[in-house]
Amino acid sequence: MANEVSYLTAEGAERLREEVEYLKGPAREQLAQRLRAAIQQGDLSENADYSAAKEEQGFLEGRILELDQILRNAVIIDDIEKKPNEVGIGSSVTIQEDDFPPETYYLVGPKEADPTQGRISHESPIGRALIGHHEGDVVTADTPTGSLRFKILKIE
Repeated sequence: MANEVSYLTAEGAERLREEVEYLKGPAREQLAQRLRAAIQQGDLSENADYSAAKEEQGFLEGRILELDQILRNAVIIDDIEKKPNEVGIGSSVTIQEDDFPPETYYLVGPKEADPTQGRISHESPIGRALIGHHEGDVVTADTPTGSLRFKILKIE
């Protein structure tokens, strides 16, 4: 993950910045207070509060490092130059499979993917199948549940 590019929306990048700010500020301070209280209890070798707080500290610092790395290598989707009428990262794509109702997906980076909200990763099977295609194209996506064929109805 050293210099792995992370594709984020402007809102997604802002949410991550806010999370880092919270983790580096209030979360660290609360954890430090818990550690101080646990240390004051004495014998640390059998202190469950101290062990739990130290473990949580490791997770907190790891998450801060992860978020800093993501933000350092972030490419804001809104800033990417999109080709007109071609599916790319940041495109909103309406597709239809056979006689099922049309579905609209917004292609985002994996860090912001949330299929329940219609946000799919460009690295997902459907996202990979859509990239570079145009309205009217019939596309096949190889998913874990089998192949899906669908038509691209609209790209925004």
